[in-house]
Amino acid sequence: MPARSSQPTDAAVRVWTAMYAFVAAQDRRKPLRDVLDLGPGKVRLLVMLADGPMTLREIAAAFGIDAPAATVTVDKLAARGLVKRTPHPNDNRRKLVHLTDPGRDAAARGQQILTEPPAALAALRPEDLAALDQIMSRLDRMPPSPPTSPDRRDV
Repeated sequence: MPARSSQPTDAAVRVWTAMYAFVAAQDRRKPLRDVLDLGPGKVRLLVMLADGPMTLREIAAAFGIDAPAATVTVDKLAARGLVKRTPHPNDNRRKLVHLTDPGRDAAARGQQILTEPPAALAALRPEDLAALDQIMSRLDRMPPSPPTSPDRRDV
C-alpha cells in the first residue's frame, strides 16, 4: 500500500481556502464595537470570567500575553465597570478579577454576537447542515496541525 502524502490535495486546498474566506468574511468586530464598544479579545475575556474569577497571571497565560498587558486590559474593563478586582482569599499579594453585573450582561451579549451563525449558514438545508456538522466533528477529533507562526491572541 503506498504511503499517504502529507501534501494537501488540490481539493483540500480549495476547500480550506473557501472555508477560510467564508469565516474571515464573517468578521464580528464591527457588531461587537457597535453594540458593546469592545473588541473580540475583551469579549472573550468577559466570557471566560463568566465561568468564575481569574488572577491576572491566569488571564495573561490564557491569552498568551505578559502580566502588564493583562493588567492594562483589566484596568480598561474595570474603568467601564465590567470587572472588579478583589483580594485573593489565599494570597494577599494577588487579586482576583470578577465580572460585575454589567460585565455579565456584556459577556452574554458578546457571546451571542460571536456565536450567531451567518445568514448563509443558517439558510442551508437541514441535511446540508447535518453533513457539515458531521464533517466538522470529525475534523475536531483530529490532532491539530503544528503552528506555522506564534499564536498571539488580541485582548
